[in-house]
Amino acid sequence: MMTQELDKKRDQIVMLCMDELVPQDHLLRKIDKAIDWSFIYDLVKDKYSQDQGRPSLDPVLLLKIPFIQYLYGIRSMRQTIKEIEVNMAYRWFLGLEMRDPVPHFTTFGKNYTRRFKDTDLFEQIFQRILEECYRFKLVDPAEVFVDATHVKAHANGRKMQKRIAEQEARFYDDMLRKEIDADREAHGKKPLKDRDDDDHGRGTGGGSGKEIKSSTTDPESGWFHKGEHKEVFAYGIETACDKHGWILGYTVNPGNMHDSQTFKGLFDKIENIGIEKLIADAGYKTPAIAKFLLDKGILPVFPYKCPQTKDGFFKKYEYVYDEHYDCYICPNDQMLKYSTTNRDGYREYKSCGAQCAECPYLKQCTESRDHVKVVMRHVWEDYMETCEDIRCTVGMKDLYALRKETIERLFGTAKENHGFRYTNMIGKARMRMKAGLTFACLNLKKLAKMKDRMGLLGGPNGLFKRKKRPNPILA
Repeated sequence: MMTQELDKKRDQIVMLCMDELVPQDHLLRKIDKAIDWSFIYDLVKDKYSQDQGRPSLDPVLLLKIPFIQYLYGIRSMRQTIKEIEVNMAYRWFLGLEMRDPVPHFTTFGKNYTRRFKDTDLFEQIFQRILEECYRFKLVDPAEVFVDATHVKAHANGRKMQKRIAEQEARFYDDMLRKEIDADREAHGKKPLKDRDDDDHGRGTGGGSGKEIKSSTTDPESGWFHKGEHKEVFAYGIETACDKHGWILGYTVNPGNMHDSQTFKGLFDKIENIGIEKLIADAGYKTPAIAKFLLDKGILPVFPYKCPQTKDGFFKKYEYVYDEHYDCYICPNDQMLKYSTTNRDGYREYKSCGAQCAECPYLKQCTESRDHVKVVMRHVWEDYMETCEDIRCTVGMKDLYALRKETIERLFGTAKENHGFRYTNMIGKARMRMKAGLTFACLNLKKLAKMKDRMGLLGGPNGLFKRKKRPNPILA
C-alpha cells in the first residue's frame, strides 16, 4: 500500500535540544573537542579595544567560519554562510541557536581588512594546532619530506604586462662568491670583478634583471609553466611534513620561483625541530642545498637524476675525475686540464684540440669547431657526490618512495577535498591566510581522529570514549 504523507509533518512543533540534532560521531564534534578554542582570545586580544566601540562578534565564532569553509572545501564565503544557515551541525559548531541570525558573508572580510591584515594570526593558529600534535607525541620530525605545489591564482592569463624584475640574491650567493675567489686564487687566477648593475646576465649577487610576465589583476602571483600546455598565473606553496603526514611548515611564493630558490625560507621555519634526514625531489638537488644541509648535519635524500646529455654522446660520468692531479680523464685516456672557475661556481676542464682532432671518439665527445671538449665541475661537487653515496645507502630508496604516501598525498587531499586547486583571493597576504587555514584544517582533522581512536575526546559524560573490547584469548 502506497503512503502519501509528504506535507503532513512540516507544520509539527517539536521540542528538541540543539545537541540532539548533531550525530554523536560527527566530525565537527570531534574537532570541537580536539583543542581548546579559547586560545584564539589570547591571539586577537591586542586587535580589539577593551573599552571603546560596540560589542564585537565573538572572535572564536568569527574564525570558526573560515574553518568550516576550508574544512569542507566550500568555494566562497558567501556560499559558506548559506550552508551555515541550513546546517544544524555548522550552527552547533559555531554555538548558534536555531533562531540566531548568521553573520553576513562580508563580516569576515571586513574584520580581516581592519584587524588581521598584515599580521601572522593565521600562522599562529596553525602553529598552535601543531603544538597540540607535538604535545601528544604524534609528530616525528626526524625524517622530513619537502615539496611544493602550485595553486592557480585569481588572475586572467590574458591580462598581463611585461616588466623587468630585479634578480633576487640567493641565500648562498655571498658564500659561493668567497668560494669562487678562493678557488681561483688556489689555481693562480685573479678574483672575478663585480658586475655592473645594468648587466643582464645571471650574477652571484648583483642587480641583474630579466623580463617577466606580470598579471595586472594579481601582480604578486607568478607566470607558471608546467609541461607544454599549462601556463597560468599561480602561487607556489612550499610545504614540509613528517613521515606520518603532519604538516610542519609552509611558505607562499610566486609561481615562477624555482623550488631551490624558496627552500631557505621554508627551512628557517623548521630548522630547530630535530631534523635528521630531509627527503626532497630532483628540484632541490643542487650543490648549494646539498652543502647547506650536510654542513648542518642533516642527511639529504635526493633521487637519481638522469644525465642531461644528447643521445649518442659520452655521459659526464664516463669522464673520470683525478683528484690528485685535479683533471679529468676522457674515455680515450686523454687529460682535460683545469682552465678557469666561472661566475656560477663551475670549474672548466678543457681538452687539447689538436689531440682531439685525431681522436676516433670525437663525434661522441664534442661538436665544437676547435675540437675542444669542456667538462664542468662545481666547487661544491664533493657534496653532491656525498648525496649520491647517501642515495645508494640501504633503505634510502624505500624512504624516498614514502613521498607519495606523505607530502604528495597531502597535496592531493588538499586539492580534492579542501579547495586548494585555485584561489579566489588576490594578493600574497590572503594566499598565506588560505594556506595557513587549509593546512591547519588538515592537521586538526587528523588530530581529532587520532584522539578519538585513543579515547582522548571523552568529556564529563564520556563522549566518544571507546569501550574496551574483551580479549578473545582470555574470554
